[in-house]
Amino acid sequence: MSNENDDKNDDAMDDWAAAMAEQAEAEEGEGKGEVQVAELDELQDDTQISGEEKRKLDTILDIPVTISMEVGRSHISIRNLLQLNQGSVVELDRVAGEPLDVLVNGTLIAHGEVVVVNDKFGIRLTDVISQIERIKKLR
Repeated sequence: MSNENDDKNDDAMDDWAAAMAEQAEAEEGEGKGEVQVAELDELQDDTQISGEEKRKLDTILDIPVTISMEVGRSHISIRNLLQLNQGSVVELDRVAGEPLDVLVNGTLIAHGEVVVVNDKFGIRLTDVISQIERIKKLR
């Protein structure tokens, strides 16, 4: 029985060591707050569109949207809301380390993690919701 426990502990330690090594490699690759530029393939447009359609598309592409990151939510009564002051702590429905929700005009489009680059906060997208899933949520 103790051999099974030792094997489980060894496996857990191996997983932990692997995760720590991966984190160390990622931190070494980040440099000193420098942003790494990702090489992306140029989008290919296989369809031909008319000048009128292009004008309409250009109009849509210039519409501003609001992007926000949600750390978590909490429901409290108005009585408790009015009692909040500097130093108050509000418990959220998220566990520490859980990915943040990335919302565009209130619609979930991705999940991400907080990063700091040159003393400014940013978000690294870890999971982008597929277009099909976003369309399903609109219905």
